[in-house]
Amino acid sequence: MNQANYRTEKDSMGERQIPAFAYYGIQTLRAIENFPISGLKPLATYVDACILIKKAAAIANGKLGCINAELTGSIVAAADEILQGKLRDQFVVDVYQAGAGTSHHMNVNEVLANRALEILGDIKGNYQRVSPNDHVNYGQSTNDVIPTAIRVGGLLALSHTLLPALDGAIAAMDKKAVEFQSIVKSGRTHMQDAVPVRLGDSFGAFAQILRDHQVRITTASGDLTKLGLGGSAAGTGLNTHPDYRSTVAQVLGELIGQPLTVAPHLMAAMQSMAPFVNVSGSLRNLAADLVKISHDLRLMDSGPKTGLKEIQLPPVQPGSSIMPGKYNPVMAEMMSMVCFQVMGFDRSIEMAAQAGQLELNVMMPLIAYDLIHSIEILGNALKALTEQCIIGITANPERCRDYAEGSLALVTALNTHIGYLNAANVAKESLATGKSLRQIVLEQGLMEPELLAQVLDLEAMSELPS
Repeated sequence: MNQANYRTEKDSMGERQIPAFAYYGIQTLRAIENFPISGLKPLATYVDACILIKKAAAIANGKLGCINAELTGSIVAAADEILQGKLRDQFVVDVYQAGAGTSHHMNVNEVLANRALEILGDIKGNYQRVSPNDHVNYGQSTNDVIPTAIRVGGLLALSHTLLPALDGAIAAMDKKAVEFQSIVKSGRTHMQDAVPVRLGDSFGAFAQILRDHQVRITTASGDLTKLGLGGSAAGTGLNTHPDYRSTVAQVLGELIGQPLTVAPHLMAAMQSMAPFVNVSGSLRNLAADLVKISHDLRLMDSGPKTGLKEIQLPPVQPGSSIMPGKYNPVMAEMMSMVCFQVMGFDRSIEMAAQAGQLELNVMMPLIAYDLIHSIEILGNALKALTEQCIIGITANPERCRDYAEGSLALVTALNTHIGYLNAANVAKESLATGKSLRQIVLEQGLMEPELLAQVLDLEAMSELPS
């Protein structure tokens, strides 16, 4: 071993050789060795959340005189560099790691401490001057930092990814609702013919469904703004300044551009994972409807010769390695796969949330990854679906009209004029003979032509009530 390529660090368990290039330290090295599990590293948004917390804590502790101005400045400067994209390769602990997230937390503390030392003109590893535990982590514990990081990471992911994606999808669906409003198509229930509807109203319904989910998700995310930060190890605030809790919440809120408050009971905020289960549940709920919408788009586009083909989804890539000219609804298929993954993550979050004991839930690393990842992949997938699919959807008005005109469900409109049994017989004869409903009713003299034309007016039948 070339000693010039290493530095020696010491913790309570002994000494280890750390690669000279590394900004992480001895506790991170132990975690790397202990957890070669998945190769998955912390999400960028989760790292951002942790760094923002450390920056806010340094500012708050500096204001309160708990650490000196030199330490505050160097920690804040190091944090700003990381938030700008530097040293991202130094966050190396596997997602599946020590309970509660201590390994990742110390990874963050060590990287900040070592970069702060360099900013001060010192060398990495001189923790007497800038300590990962005593300075970067002053007044903090894994037990209050990590649940706060999940909250902040969730808020960042929602505001940067999912909520804008929902805005875009809703706007695109609303535009299609207007564009297709004059097109009458056959409704379908139980996958069988039903009364006519407007294609535009189908897309308007999709828009409203997404709009309702946006409200549910926003409401659920309100729980994420209440922080247990300052509770320290068990919620008692041990080793923190009396004003630290309110100060750090205010500073952190300013850093992320969202109002944050101190939770009314720090111990409860640190123990209960209910806010994350609540947000995850709202994501699962959205995912369920997105699967349904994706499937509806695929059905309406099915064909082109042997399916419904009421609409055309934009072809974005060849659909077969063997069948020339084939195009598949790949964006809708991708959307469904992402939704299934989100549903699976939701189940993991639910199980992890109930696995806490006494003053701590040690399953927080799993919750952190699954929740933030769910938000981001759902947002990214919905954005891609909107841009690569929804915006470019075109309609086949003639096919839609033919299905609407040929639907046996039109007989429903005859019920109040010729009675249910007569209407049923007309439908049976139409199916058996291929004659239209109009022709059979007129042949049997069941209605006058003028009244029949009025009753079977597809535009009037498919008009939504105001």
